[in-house]
Amino acid sequence: MLFGLHLALQFVLAFRVIMRRRSVGESLAWILVIFVFPLVGPLVYLLMGELRLGSRRAKRFVELFPPIGAWLEELDERFRVDWNQVGEECEPLARLARLSLGLPTLPGNHVELIGDWKTVFKRLIDDIDAAKKTCHLEFYIWQPGGMAADVAAALIRARQRGVVCRVLVDAMGSRTFLRSNIAAQMREVGVEILAALPGGLLRMPFVRFDLRMHRKIVVIDGRTAYTGSLNLVDPRYFKRDADVGQWVDAMVRLEGPAVESLAITFLADWYVESEYELEHLRNSGGAEPQPSVGECAVQALPSGPAFRTESIEQILIMAIYAARRELILTTPYFVPSEALRMALESAARRGVKVILIVPAKVDSLLVRYASQAFQSDLLKAGVRIAKFDGGLLHTKSVTVDGKLSLFGSLNLDPRSFRLNFEISLALYDREFTGQLRALQQTYLDQSELINLDLWDARPLRQRIAENFARLFGPLL
Repeated sequence: MLFGLHLALQFVLAFRVIMRRRSVGESLAWILVIFVFPLVGPLVYLLMGELRLGSRRAKRFVELFPPIGAWLEELDERFRVDWNQVGEECEPLARLARLSLGLPTLPGNHVELIGDWKTVFKRLIDDIDAAKKTCHLEFYIWQPGGMAADVAAALIRARQRGVVCRVLVDAMGSRTFLRSNIAAQMREVGVEILAALPGGLLRMPFVRFDLRMHRKIVVIDGRTAYTGSLNLVDPRYFKRDADVGQWVDAMVRLEGPAVESLAITFLADWYVESEYELEHLRNSGGAEPQPSVGECAVQALPSGPAFRTESIEQILIMAIYAARRELILTTPYFVPSEALRMALESAARRGVKVILIVPAKVDSLLVRYASQAFQSDLLKAGVRIAKFDGGLLHTKSVTVDGKLSLFGSLNLDPRSFRLNFEISLALYDREFTGQLRALQQTYLDQSELINLDLWDARPLRQRIAENFARLFGPLL
């Protein structure tokens, strides 16, 4: 009797997977989980198999889209990009991103690449200390201690002089911070702190608990913004027991019209997690039109479960297919879909110099094996894979032919493409792309290229582990 009910449940869930019309790889992976692991497999699917944002959050997203859409139309009408000057080959990618994710390309920005975490913290603290109206911060992880404590102190000082300070952190990634004394001190002086995507046992049947707010955004007075891969953690103290070395990150500091795009993204996230009305948030001074101050054309690319889940991967794949000479990618977690793997292999086979830089050690054993399972195919196609030895390389970047670049919080794995709320920038600018390419070169100089013959000679037990992990790659 119980066996029959369990079998019926497995078939019902498998049918549900099929009717959801996901990618073939993801669908087959879920069906494998449901049938191979009795009791556990169906339970895992019921908890993690579907993108459940929760009824309240889903309602807030629905309410948000019309006013945000109107705001973005205003933004689009204020600026026009001269694609003849920027590069006509960039326009199709920008058009796809605009139609998929909603934000326009904005010219006239000054963008500074900062590849040293200490400099990021120092510049951020200086900007907070100079703030006059608003300080908006959004991070996946805020870990108390080190220079992160200095940022908290700067926010307390800002609030004490009357600056509106809002901090949005992921409920799971920043749970230590949310319970800390420093968070309590910040709240006492009036710093607003919200936890995004809270979990808990009681919520699990209604909200998928592993949907995460993975964005890193800072907007000061609506005039200066930061984004990239660095969480609000001091690398000297973060995950020291993981045996991967210090985390290596990079950020950009922006001034100009594109700051408003990042401000809109933050305010939208704050709206969804709070009880504020969007018009109140818009009038609070955190997102204002900015004048042109430079030459860089920038397009913000917010992605996540509230958007079409394949949008950001389509943009990345289109950028790969646009490459003619050189394509350099850095990512800490690399578990490609079939479409992404095929794009990289075809780029290498048509003569593009493709280099993928990944850390030699990562903090997830399953991801490590799943990533390694794809490396033989890529190496045989001509993709060069470099293992970074200077710590856990956490910078997420793509440069294409020295003309355009993608930079932000997006990893090259299914979780980032479909489950995490991410923020990336498309930068259509040779000067910035050259700076990012130079930073990538510093990573490459600290890396060792994989030798195909030596790689093919790895132990059989390792290949078996990799191939099993590969089956679950679409779910990672």
